[in-house]
Amino acid sequence: MNKNKPLDQVRSTGVNAPNRTSKLVNKSEFNGSILNRLMNFARSVPDFRRSDKGNIQHRLADIIILMILARECGCVGRADIIEFGRLHLNKFHRLGILRNGVPSESTLCRAEIGINDHAMADRMQDFAGAFHKELLKKGCGKEIICIDGKAERGTVLENGRNPDIVSAYSFNTGIILATEACQAKSNEIKAVPRLIDKLDIAGKIVTADAMSMQRDIIDKIRKKGGDFLIELKANQPSLRYGIEDRLVAHTPVYSYTEGPELAHGRIETRTYRIYDGLDIIADKEKWGGNMTIIEYESSTVKKSTGIHTSEKRLYVSSMPTDTPKPGTIVRNHWSIESMHWGLDYNLQQDNIKRKSTRAARNLDTIQRIVYSVFSIWKGLRKKRSDKNKGMAELMRHVSMSFTRLMRFLSQN
Repeated sequence: MNKNKPLDQVRSTGVNAPNRTSKLVNKSEFNGSILNRLMNFARSVPDFRRSDKGNIQHRLADIIILMILARECGCVGRADIIEFGRLHLNKFHRLGILRNGVPSESTLCRAEIGINDHAMADRMQDFAGAFHKELLKKGCGKEIICIDGKAERGTVLENGRNPDIVSAYSFNTGIILATEACQAKSNEIKAVPRLIDKLDIAGKIVTADAMSMQRDIIDKIRKKGGDFLIELKANQPSLRYGIEDRLVAHTPVYSYTEGPELAHGRIETRTYRIYDGLDIIADKEKWGGNMTIIEYESSTVKKSTGIHTSEKRLYVSSMPTDTPKPGTIVRNHWSIESMHWGLDYNLQQDNIKRKSTRAARNLDTIQRIVYSVFSIWKGLRKKRSDKNKGMAELMRHVSMSFTRLMRFLSQN
């Protein structure tokens, strides 16, 4: 009786043998495409394995490409990724990938744990940076870079905490530019300055939540030639409550109202009041000089019940008071929360459990590349209908056939 060959032993070819089939990729329509750059990214990740010892059956780049393409098509677990590779193995061979068959589940696990997570995150930044420059040329206006952290809830450390990854997200292009992991006994306050060091923010606007309202962070943003807009909460009590007390006696430089607007089952009216912080901020020397204060007031009526609610928030910014409609920048910061939601809803990030911090971050890097690929594709397209497509719709489209996936990734 014939025995089925193991998934990772379909062919017996040395992993370091000359790869003649890969030349087809370089000479085909994929040259210079998203797929070609994904392969360059995968090849740039340092191999953690000993090349002089052991039985290495699969190139690390092939394993990384398999994980990326499978997740583009909605695969979640390692078993799904293996099944995806087995189903399309002949097509992978034509691309010069997986010449020794599909790696086993234990091989995928060792790869996630063994890859240097810092090096892989840096290579992701290089991959995103190339497309980021191209897409920015097509856009207009001042770029907004949103910074926020996200807990990896599928991984629980020995101290009961979840690993936190702070990311920089370009609102203009929809690309995740860089990430930085919080240390085991630290938080976002220490990680944000390291993340800013990785970015070119000259002439750009950096937005962040209240945790980033720290002297070191805003000084670093100013030193690198950028502007900031950060929410102000009670983590800076003297600044927050001092501003609240003084706003009563001051008249805004100007104010404007947006709405009423019907969305998500509620009618919302937003009012923005812009103040010059010269006479309002008491300790100006501590915070590096004058800042603009933005008071945001939201009045909401739930359509189904008629219940009325209101909310006030304060923001501080280094931008001048005559900046037109800073409320738009306030709302644009929430796009990074939509990105985090996309990672959880479409890629099931919080439902995937990992036992180590390194494996969790490597998984996070792969998923953020997958997310950025969809944004890159939409940014490169010219048709407005393509640009308006959601991530879930595109994932369903490419998962229908390998041919559709290749056409999708051939965009350049």
